[in-house]
Amino acid sequence: MRTGAPVTATPALIARPGGQILADALAVHGVDTVFGVPGESYLAVLDGLYPHRDSIRFVICRQEGGAAFMADAYAKLTGKPGVLMVTRGPGATNASIGIHAAFQDSVPMVVFVGQVGTDFMDREAFQEVDYRRMFGQMAKWVAQIDRADRIPEYVAHAFQAATSGRMGPVVLALPEDMLVQQATVADARPHSPVRASPGPAQLGSFRGMLAAAQRPLLMLGGTGWTRQACDDIRAFAETNRLPVTCAFRYQDLFDNRHPNYVGDVGIGINPKLAARVKESDLVIAIGPRLGEMTTSGYTLLAVPRPVQKLVHVHAGVDELGTVYQADLMIASGMPEIAAALREMKVESTAWAASVGDARAQYEAWQRQPPIYTPAGDKAAEAPALNLWEMVQTLERVAPADTIITNGAGNFATWAHRFWRYAGLRTQLSTTSGAMGYGVPAAVAAAIAAPDRTVVCFAGDGDFLMNGQELATAAQYDGALVVIVFNNGMYGTIRMHQEREYPARVLGTALANPDFAKYGEAFGGFGAHVARTEEFEPALKAALDYARENRRPAIIELKVDPQAITPNLTLEAIRSAKR
Repeated sequence: MRTGAPVTATPALIARPGGQILADALAVHGVDTVFGVPGESYLAVLDGLYPHRDSIRFVICRQEGGAAFMADAYAKLTGKPGVLMVTRGPGATNASIGIHAAFQDSVPMVVFVGQVGTDFMDREAFQEVDYRRMFGQMAKWVAQIDRADRIPEYVAHAFQAATSGRMGPVVLALPEDMLVQQATVADARPHSPVRASPGPAQLGSFRGMLAAAQRPLLMLGGTGWTRQACDDIRAFAETNRLPVTCAFRYQDLFDNRHPNYVGDVGIGINPKLAARVKESDLVIAIGPRLGEMTTSGYTLLAVPRPVQKLVHVHAGVDELGTVYQADLMIASGMPEIAAALREMKVESTAWAASVGDARAQYEAWQRQPPIYTPAGDKAAEAPALNLWEMVQTLERVAPADTIITNGAGNFATWAHRFWRYAGLRTQLSTTSGAMGYGVPAAVAAAIAAPDRTVVCFAGDGDFLMNGQELATAAQYDGALVVIVFNNGMYGTIRMHQEREYPARVLGTALANPDFAKYGEAFGGFGAHVARTEEFEPALKAALDYARENRRPAIIELKVDPQAITPNLTLEAIRSAKR
């Protein structure tokens, strides 16, 4: 040591139980919220969190599936990894739906699962599961911490893996006896996500391909976006007058009100946009995996070699070339590629008119659609409750930055097709098609962003898969509005049933509770809407009640079962098959 050099004291290490070491590790990695359902298998961790109770909030959920969806939604909304804690066996299996959803969406999540003690393992002990085998195909990494002194190492690895490259969930099993072991060990450093960047040669090839194009199309998707990255990619699109699409359930990556936005590529795609994708000579896909939903069952782009020239940019190098052999593949984080493209300008007039044409097609697609009868004629009478008008009213009354959440079902079509997402972190959904996502996602949003307006679209079947989490909203002063589309059936399945087996209905009808009274049971607001003109006063009352009382509100829509899609009635689908 040089004379006079400052001396930095190293804190004296003290022995701590594993549960305390784990809780301290969460604090090191910047965790401020944990979602979970308590279990005796990890009581030592809850005790370890007690000293951190003012800085790390443990959100007590009512079912592990709902808790997992909350952790997923929290990660999407904040950009930080969602943290989930569940108990062994049934707790873990309940949580698996959200872990699978996070994996398919590339959402960073760190999951801690209680486990039987090491002295009981491999005996099929009470609630024992081999989590490496169980979660092996739905997580980036699955491990078990058998020694308390290795907790800092494992937790650092978990956060690093969850947030680097193609992000995703990581699962750590916690044997019960390990959590009470004493260990004298130093904490790790905070994790630091690693992202790739495009190289000069790749950017040169990119520029050349764009300059040679006649009908380019920019497609955005995936996770890892920041507000700055979205601003950068918007500047690139504006400078080069590019039409911009967003992948399935990533519509909030580009302001839908912007003149360059031309629609989403997913289920129920605008036929004219689908044709535009097929006719493009250069598809620039930045962020999406180009999976089944985004490619309309791998038909918009041929497998493995698309007809169109394809530039595919993705954070995970293992994803590139997995399905599509792109002409240019770039492994890059979204902020890195967006910053590199911001100043790129290609002088070309070949596609100058394409943005205006594509935007006009998008706006036409958003207009009120005619409903067709079995004979192929326009319906003579409009339904008493017009769902298109409902969305227009919502857009007029709710703030532009409202967070819209939804699970799975035909009801989501009205949110995806007719609502205009104002920008990043205004849409929370899942590409895995998991039902029951919307309510817990809305609860997480209301807790994490209490100053934002949160509205959930839910079907009657979808809502009851996780409706119990309204109790969590009430407990944590979550102000949200749930719009329940009650048509008395599993609508999407019924639609497919009528198409494949017309008039042979079995297993899709539902007997429902009074959803409005359900909301009131949690100290919330409830209203029934059967006619179009009833919706606006109900919406305003629900929003006001939720904001003023910090409680959930439910608006139950009495939906005609025939209104199964914006264009076709159920009877028309049935008759078309006959």
